[in-house]
Parts: sequence; structure tokens; C-alpha cells
Amino acid sequence: MLIVGNGTLIALDDANTFLPDGALYIVGDTIAAVGSTSDLRRKYPSAEFIDARGGLIMPGMLNAHTHTYSTFARGMSLKDAPPTNFTEILSRLWWRLDQALDLDGVYYSAVIHFLDCIKNGTTTVLDHHASPNAISGSLGAIARAAQVVGVRSNLCYEVTDRDGPERAAAGIAENESYILHCQRQADPMATGTFGLHASFTVGDDTLRKSADVAARLGVGVHLHVAEDLADVTHCRVNYQKNVVTRLHSYGLLGPRTMAAHCVHIDSAEMDFLAVTGTNVAHNPESNMGNAVGCAPLKEMLAAKVRVGMGTDAYTADMFEGIKVANLLHKFNRRDPSAAWGEVPTLIFHNNRQIMTNYFAKPLGELSAGAFADVIIIDYNPPTPLTAGNFYGHLLFGVSGGLVDTTIVAGKVRMRGRQLQVVDEKSLAAEARRFAAMLWEKF
Repeated sequence: MLIVGNGTLIALDDANTFLPDGALYIVGDTIAAVGSTSDLRRKYPSAEFIDARGGLIMPGMLNAHTHTYSTFARGMSLKDAPPTNFTEILSRLWWRLDQALDLDGVYYSAVIHFLDCIKNGTTTVLDHHASPNAISGSLGAIARAAQVVGVRSNLCYEVTDRDGPERAAAGIAENESYILHCQRQADPMATGTFGLHASFTVGDDTLRKSADVAARLGVGVHLHVAEDLADVTHCRVNYQKNVVTRLHSYGLLGPRTMAAHCVHIDSAEMDFLAVTGTNVAHNPESNMGNAVGCAPLKEMLAAKVRVGMGTDAYTADMFEGIKVANLLHKFNRRDPSAAWGEVPTLIFHNNRQIMTNYFAKPLGELSAGAFADVIIIDYNPPTPLTAGNFYGHLLFGVSGGLVDTTIVAGKVRMRGRQLQVVDEKSLAAEARRFAAMLWEKF
């Protein structure tokens, strides 16, 4: 039993609960009660007390789309001339990196990414993986890394035809094996879904087989959708359809599907996404870094599409993503008021709705019955902080580096900026060793 209190509690629940001296009582992996610090300490005197020391008490942040395998790209030099477009970025960087991974590299790249998540207050991730020369067992390797660090995860393997039919079949098998494992284990920390890369690298036969397996297992798919115009052009030329329409024709849309990016979709495609309840992950830093364009966020939300927020592995700091998204849409629209309401809707409302499709209890809110995934932020506001203006403080005053304590499933994973369960230095040293070997193969 644990009480976290003596802080400004921002519950991010439907009631917009805001308690200047708030606390929560945790039993096992679940929040049992929310109230004032004095009340909860009086009711539960035997519970261990974690003192927020006047900081912010919030739900752990949720990342709706990332790639743990990208860790080893940090500091790596490309062998060719700098890419000039999105497909060159894929062929010269990411498709060479994922081909160089073995299972040890998969594990250590995931460990480091998950450590960054804990340090930045991100407690749940939807990860999208690729390692074509180490497919079988790759999701298990990532799951072990998540378990060691203590991050809640939903994993998938990206099926694609770009590496040939045998590896496409192996990707389908890896998804099926891991999903069945998760369904048997019923571990609230680890779930699985079916991964696809993108429409332009998956032919009809593989798409049909993947759709059949996903339907049989009762899961959706996680894939990249219309991230770049190259995906759209390929689909129109080869299938005489737009990307979302093609996916819909195979029954791949729905509330358990995560369609990452959706930068280049039209109004008809938005309607398909909305009617089917399909989730979208907006990844502003990635879209800017890859120069693919700016997602039509305002239009998607107006069409009632459930758009959440991911990072596409550009960062593990969701607070950083908030800042970038806010600026991107202002700049793109040349409107200083753009994205003020949209971005907090994505990250604080829609992300928690999205996670209900992947996990057994509510996430992203501090309420009785929700998973006890909690962060304490060491923030002393220089101006009044209220229920009506806390987002302005988060936007302009908070970053992942201010996260003092991270609790996942009721277990303290970081306290006083010190990781509690793992030795970060030794893990980072081992990761550097594997990264050096991978760079030689790249």
C-alpha cells in the first residue's frame, strides 16, 4: 500500500479533478482512492508515504507510436550522401539499421529506450518493431526489456514484403506467436497487436493473410498510414485507391487499429477513420524531421477522428512532443492560436481513450480503478497554477527532465531522479558495445 501526496494533483480525468493538496492511495497495481493528503493519510496510516514536496502529481505519460529499435541510430553516420526525400531516409537509414539487428541488439536498444521513458515520465508505449534478420523471438526480447525496466507495453512486428515472402511469413508468425502468448499470460503490463509496415511495402496477398490472422486473434493492426506522398502515390498507381480506402477494403480499420501519421489523407479517408473508430497517432517531431508535411490535425478532429500523440522514437519525452506540436501547427497555419486546444486533447484525452483498446484498466488518469501509473514533477510555478491554467504551465514550464519520481503499476521505478531497479550505467555500457558492432554491419 502506498500514498503519493503533498502535491498539486492534476488527475486528467473526465471530471477535470484538480487538488492543490492532493494525494492518491495505491493498492497493488491500482489506484484505490483520490483525495486530500490529510484525509488519505488519516484513513490509511500504515501505507508508505511518498512526499511530492509541493510538486505536480500526474498520470504517467502515454506514447501511442514509437520504435525502440531506433536507439542505435543515435550518433550513427550514414554511408551515403544525405537523404533528400522520405524513401531515401528509409532505404539509407532505417532499413539498413533494422537489418543489422540481432536479438541482443533488439534487447539492448529497447532497454535504453525504456530507461529514457521512465526518466521522462512515460509509462506506457505502443511499440512498432522491425528486425528482418532476427524476427523470431524479437517481440519477446523487447518484452523482457520492458519487464526489466518496468514500462507498460503493447508490441507488434511490422510485416512487410520488402524483404521477401519468407520474411513476410516469419513476421506474420512472430505477431501471432506473441499475441497468443500475451492472451494466455493475461499480464496487465504486456499486450500485443498485429504489425504492418505500410501500404506501399505490403502487397495484396500479404495484406490479406495479415488481415485474416488479426481478425482470428481479435486484434487490430498498427501501421504507418500516408506518412509521405510516396505511400499515397504508390497506392493510387497500383491499387487505384487511397491508402485508408485500401486498408478499409481488407477490414483493417477499427478501434483496435493504430494508424500512425495520416499526414496525407483526404476528407473521405477521415470519414472512414471516424466511422470505424480507428485511432491515429500524430508524430510532430518525426514529420518535421523527415520533411513529410504537417498532418491535418484540425480537420481530423473536426471529422471526429480519434487522434492521439506519439513520438515515432524521436524522443521518449512526451512533454517535448507537446511543445513541438504546439509550434508546428501554429507555423504551418500561420495562426498563433492554432493547436492551443487540439494538442492537450490529443495527449491528455484521446491517448487515454486509445489505451483502453489495449489494456485492461484505465490509463492516463488518476482515478479510483485506474492503473497506478503516476509521476511526480519537481516544478515550482513562478505564477499561480490553477485548474484553468495548468496546461500553460505544462507547455511552457515542464519537461521530462523535471520528472522526479515515476511509478508504474504501483511500483516505484525512479525516485529522486534515481532509477530504483536497474543499473543504468552498466546497461548503457553494454548497449554501446552492441551499438559499435551494429555500426560495423550497417
